[in-house]
Amino acid sequence: MFLGLDIGTSAIKAVLVDGDQNVVATAETPLAISRPHPGFSEQNPEDWWQATLGSIDRLKVDHPAALSAVRGIGLSGQMHGAVLLDTAGEVLRPAILWNDGRASAECRELEERFPALHAVAGNLAFPGFTAPKLLWVRKHEPEIFARTAKVLLPKAYVGYRLTGEMVEEMSDASGTLWLDVGARDWSDAALEATYLTRAHMPRLVEGSAAAGRIHADLAARWGMASPPVLAGGAGDNAAGAVGLGAIHAGNAFVSLGTSGVLWATTDRYAPNPQSSVHAFCHAIPATWHQMGVILSAASALGWWSGAAKATPADLLAPLGERPAAPSTATFLPYLSGERTPHNDTAIRGAFIGLDHDTSREVLTQAVLEGVAFAFRDCLDALSAAGTRLEEADVIGGGSRSRFWIAVLASVLGLPLNRIEDGERGGAFGAARLARMAATGESPAAICLPPRRLETILPDPELQHAYAERHALYRALYPALKGVTS
Repeated sequence: MFLGLDIGTSAIKAVLVDGDQNVVATAETPLAISRPHPGFSEQNPEDWWQATLGSIDRLKVDHPAALSAVRGIGLSGQMHGAVLLDTAGEVLRPAILWNDGRASAECRELEERFPALHAVAGNLAFPGFTAPKLLWVRKHEPEIFARTAKVLLPKAYVGYRLTGEMVEEMSDASGTLWLDVGARDWSDAALEATYLTRAHMPRLVEGSAAAGRIHADLAARWGMASPPVLAGGAGDNAAGAVGLGAIHAGNAFVSLGTSGVLWATTDRYAPNPQSSVHAFCHAIPATWHQMGVILSAASALGWWSGAAKATPADLLAPLGERPAAPSTATFLPYLSGERTPHNDTAIRGAFIGLDHDTSREVLTQAVLEGVAFAFRDCLDALSAAGTRLEEADVIGGGSRSRFWIAVLASVLGLPLNRIEDGERGGAFGAARLARMAATGESPAAICLPPRRLETILPDPELQHAYAERHALYRALYPALKGVTS
């Protein structure tokens, strides 16, 4: 038996997986986000830990025999968050999250201090990444920076609480801007540019390798026969890829989670930072990936659900299974700024083209299409980086909506696959990494693809109509930037 934990932004999810890769049980504990100032996004690391304990404790109550048989634990985690610890391992301030935009000026400072950043780290300096956050702390909270002895990412902090070991793996470390992504090692020059050294960093392992064993008292708390191995784990998207079996060059998926990701697995380090595409290590050895990332995907529908005072299911029900034509309104989903292709934390969202006949259904469809257009921007950026996709799987909470997948297929011009258990995502991938760490089995033997339920093809007529709407969408960004930035 193997346990996967997803240290997410909105919840901690735990999944028990048996030796036949069947999901035996799940548990979830919600989390809240603090936004103390406009553009800020923070969480208390202690909340992650308490939610982790709560989720596993519920598995202990409901499935004690299965939990007692756990041999390995794997972690998936929200990326880029900065957890600052003192010499005693105590948290110094709330963690600054992936969707926090405060460090724009520090991105420019980092690129000036380390001109080779793009070549080494494979990415532009985005405010959501970890390294600029440390420059911000140094500038605005110098007493905290001076006391910082270690910098951990969110899942590494939970791993530290589980084992007492400070360990990170390659996929999550790629999103810090401190990793030499091609060499799969910390870059001393990148660290020096943020006034840090290797001593501030955790030990590096591959995601499928053992990172330690959990504390004996925790194993006893959960009735485990012996303390399980903890795997290196993965950043949330890499964990999702492991769960999907997207470990071979050419594999691709669309993630409709809180944020959105268009993923392509590669067998080599292939950076093209000027296209705002991310080039990261995969969570398994000798493998990399490219990603286009949008900051608001399913969370855009969540926002609209709150504004419209209706559940997402109630909003989606009147739309049916396929669009007949594009919405007459256009939505720009820049609720938290945007990453690919604009790298713009100041831009904000908008509805365009409203009139007296604009209904709730029209606006709901516009929200779904706006997110799809943002994914089209990602696809174009991947194409500019030399990556061509033939098809993609769809995962994440948004994958429940067949209508949304149909919109995406026609906007992207790609066959999209609905898959079995498309929402299990990162926690399931983490359980697979736990198994590899505990047993030594190979990724090819364990990371099998899920069963495809159906393939939704682009509608040729809608493709043409959506191409015109996407051109309008692209033209609106510079106009919007002029009034919101």
